[in-house]
Amino acid sequence: MAKQNNREEELLVDVEEVYGKTETFIEENKNTIISVVVGIVVVIGGYFAYSNLVAAPNEKEAKEMMFMAEQYFQQDSLNKAIYGDGVNMGFLGIEENYGSTKAGNLANYYLGIAFLRSGQFESAISSLEDFSSNDVMLGAIALGAQGDAYMELGDQSKAASFYSKAAKANANEFTSPIYLMKAGMAYEAIGEYKDALNAYQSIKKEYSATQEGSEVQKYISRVETFIN
Repeated sequence: MAKQNNREEELLVDVEEVYGKTETFIEENKNTIISVVVGIVVVIGGYFAYSNLVAAPNEKEAKEMMFMAEQYFQQDSLNKAIYGDGVNMGFLGIEENYGSTKAGNLANYYLGIAFLRSGQFESAISSLEDFSSNDVMLGAIALGAQGDAYMELGDQSKAASFYSKAAKANANEFTSPIYLMKAGMAYEAIGEYKDALNAYQSIKKEYSATQEGSEVQKYISRVETFIN
């Protein structure tokens, strides 16, 4: 019993000692502690203020601005989709003014495809490089479109590289066989027949049920002829 009482007294002393040291530390450093706490409150408050008063209204406004540009894009009125119609912003203006929003990011995708369709290949590459997405289809199409732009510019090597990236990005049976086929053809164009064969064989092995899979054997046979 005496041992238990002694132990309890020791714990009490330890707790009091720790409390005393903590109290002393706080007293000696209260100005610093107050500054840190105030700083944290300001940062948190600033974040929520920015999110609610700036970011959210900007996002809403950017989405509203996107409506007419998307309409022009769907109508294939590419010049108006890109530059606007004098009243409504085009994707270029939306990206410049609302680039930090999700709509501004999506505007880069639309810009890239619109530039590609209108023959402005370097601008297409630049806009698509600024676009980022986790979407299965859009991410792959953006990479593949860069491949198309490089092909138009005569750089088959870079085109093949981007087609290969597009095929691997969120691999799926819709876009992957298309870009593997394009990659194979681009590799053939620069004489990289083994890489072309790998691309075609990937289609046969992984996407045999697709349209590309049903016709890929003739490409395999052709490339094997060149290799042999």
